[in-house]
Amino acid sequence: MYEVEVKLPADHEAVRERLADAGAAHESSVTQRDTYYGAPHRDFAETDEALRVRRETRYSGGTTDPDEGDGSETTTKLTYKGPRVDADSKTRTEHETVVGDDESADGVLSGLGFEPVATVEKERDFYRLDGYTVTLDAVTDLGEFVEVETAAQSEDEIDAARDGAFAVLRDLGLDPDDQIRTSYLGLLLDE
Repeated sequence: MYEVEVKLPADHEAVRERLADAGAAHESSVTQRDTYYGAPHRDFAETDEALRVRRETRYSGGTTDPDEGDGSETTTKLTYKGPRVDADSKTRTEHETVVGDDESADGVLSGLGFEPVATVEKERDFYRLDGYTVTLDAVTDLGEFVEVETAAQSEDEIDAARDGAFAVLRDLGLDPDDQIRTSYLGLLLDE
């Protein structure tokens, strides 16, 4: 499976209005704490790969404020992202699985020589529009971003999926040419 993703900086207030006008459905609100790891046998920055443990708290009631919602659920996932396969987006292979807890996952990875490199924290609001997930990200120390993504089952589907993501951005009044292909981790490390 390929994750076809386009990301760019954007003002959330304006995008929320356009999402409402377009009839987008709000799916959920979460906070995520992503710890990225370096490999003992190769440099992921050079190979354009990523390995992370994500602790995600999903809030019901449509808010990331635990005092306003009616409950939350926390899960931990281990994710590997391969090198980008498309020059016009952030498309890459992705493998992800749920793990028991982030401390155990950290222990397994550290025991094998993988060391934490950095942590990215963000609040995310997920919307569904025209078959795509539109995510409004507020990333600690980086600002506000919009991601439009979908999955492609084969390389033959990537171009159409990317072009559809560009169309969603245009429908939201955003310019696909403003996209950033650097990950939040890369942006944070460049600060």
